[in-house]
Amino acid sequence: MTVGSAFYLLDSAPYGSEKAFGLLNAAAVSIGRMDVTVGLYGDGVYLALKGQDSRPLAVPNLADILYAYGEMRVIAHEPSLLERGLFLECLIETAELADEEDFLEAVEESDCLILL
Repeated sequence: MTVGSAFYLLDSAPYGSEKAFGLLNAAAVSIGRMDVTVGLYGDGVYLALKGQDSRPLAVPNLADILYAYGEMRVIAHEPSLLERGLFLECLIETAELADEEDFLEAVEESDCLILL
């Protein structure tokens, strides 16, 4: 039974720091206890790109974590995507696109906002 909701905001690139990996692990631990949303903003939208190959970096493919936890809602900030020349078709199937208003609404509707 879930109690409450959490919005995990990722605003930095998925590789090059531990931020995205840590955020995904924290979100995964919350599944089952609360409704979990991962919001991708700014360079965070790169996390949901299709066809990632992280082998040259010798790190796990973080998009695979999104697939592994289907209970985790993933929303990508559409203006951030467009600023980077990306479109919905570039994202994995489980990611939702949210305009500015819908993205902020998802944040406001959550019981807590978590930034790492």
